[in-house]
Amino acid sequence: MKTRIAPILFGLLAVVFLAQSPLQAHGHEKGKKDIVTVAVEAGNFTTLAKALTAAGLVDALKGKGPFTVFAPTDEAFAKLPKGTLESLLKDKEALKNILLYHVVSGSVSSAEVVKLKSAETLSGQSVKISVKGDKVMIDKSSVTAVDIATSNGVIHVIDQVLIPAAK
Repeated sequence: MKTRIAPILFGLLAVVFLAQSPLQAHGHEKGKKDIVTVAVEAGNFTTLAKALTAAGLVDALKGKGPFTVFAPTDEAFAKLPKGTLESLLKDKEALKNILLYHVVSGSVSSAEVVKLKSAETLSGQSVKISVKGDKVMIDKSSVTAVDIATSNGVIHVIDQVLIPAAK
């Protein structure tokens, strides 16, 4: 019974989070702008935008897609250990690998995400997906807003930067 309740709870949370989401507060029409533009205009993804630029991934995420991006906020990047972000910004390949670990090919809605146990990312590694009570977790990160539609995919906001296991 719990597996039937989780998608319903997640759907209800989606409505609450979307009503409060800064991405929606900027008046974006569904699907009219690409992932990068929507994230930049939201104002709470400046670190992600800086990292995407440093890694040379902006054009790729402005591309046709579709993509699903688990987008960490500026607050999520601030939780990284001191010096980590600065170090990554100097190591383009490591930064690119971490950022691609946040992207899944295809447009995966929250209703689909909660049915998955994992998803293969563009880094070639899989993220673990779990539902714990009313929380949806991507690895150790909580999803805080969902189903933000863009012209080339969907954004789900997370509260921690995802760090892939060493290869």
